[in-house]
Amino acid sequence: MSDSGNQSCLMGAEDTVSFLVCVFHVWEEWAGLGQLEDYLSVLEYLLWVFTPLAIVFILPFLIVILLYLSILFLHVYKRKNQLREAYSNNLWDGARKTLATLWDGHGAIWHGYEIHGMEKIPDKGPALIVYYHGAIPIDYYYFLANVIIQKGRTCHSVADHFLFKIPGFKLLLEVFSVIHGPQEECVRALKNGHLLGISPGGVREALLSDETYPLLWGQRKGFAQVAIDSQVPIIPMFTQNVREGFRSLGTLWFFRWLYERFRLPVAPVYGGFPVKFRTFLGDPIPYESNVDAAELAERVQQAVRSLIDQHQQIPGNILRALLERFHTKCKER
Repeated sequence: MSDSGNQSCLMGAEDTVSFLVCVFHVWEEWAGLGQLEDYLSVLEYLLWVFTPLAIVFILPFLIVILLYLSILFLHVYKRKNQLREAYSNNLWDGARKTLATLWDGHGAIWHGYEIHGMEKIPDKGPALIVYYHGAIPIDYYYFLANVIIQKGRTCHSVADHFLFKIPGFKLLLEVFSVIHGPQEECVRALKNGHLLGISPGGVREALLSDETYPLLWGQRKGFAQVAIDSQVPIIPMFTQNVREGFRSLGTLWFFRWLYERFRLPVAPVYGGFPVKFRTFLGDPIPYESNVDAAELAERVQQAVRSLIDQHQQIPGNILRALLERFHTKCKER
């Protein structure tokens, strides 16, 4: 082939390449691919910023998952032993102790959980345990587990009505003797010789309290009347750093308004931090026939407030609570 032919071919090829390059640039500009690298950089930055936030909001759901796993275990346990229904009480005791062991293990590993004053819980006979309610009362679950393991007893509990409306929770609530709280039923449980746990602050305290640990009991004194009618002692209880483990956004005006206006417990809870948990049981407040419900309620509130003042640095601090995992001894303040 002549030189002129070769040059013609080269020029044709160059024109084709130039045309394709031009088309590519037009398409790139039309599609915005020139900014793709910038987009990826922004996405990478957003991922770096929001991943920790996603984690702390997801962790509370792990507790719900653990509860559902507990329910699943009970269902499996029940089906497996259908032929032994006559011995259901013993079987449920085995189920409770197995789940208590799991929860106690979780508390020991994740929070280095401790109880101080367990000897104040009677080995037999009734008592009313009154406690401060965290955003998620996981400390109370650990306490119940330890009562089962150390005392061989099941502590009955009072829970909010909405808990009984959650699908799938019925069996779990029945096996662990959870009631929705009519005074007559509470008195009946205590007169039958059982332990009973109640938080006068309830959902309000769980969602609307904060790291300053205010008691949001209002004028509630029904729990005191229950103790008077049952003639039982009241044991105050508080768990150190419970607000640093899980926190609620209920202090924001919108979520507070939703709860106050519609009683909707929808404030987001975040956390799951492996902070140090120590549960403190105060001295029992004995039954006195000449004390009315209002006075007794005030005494109990002061007792719980005293435990908070003695054992909790206020305001609570998540980093400090994490560092307390390295303390080998309880430091009273």
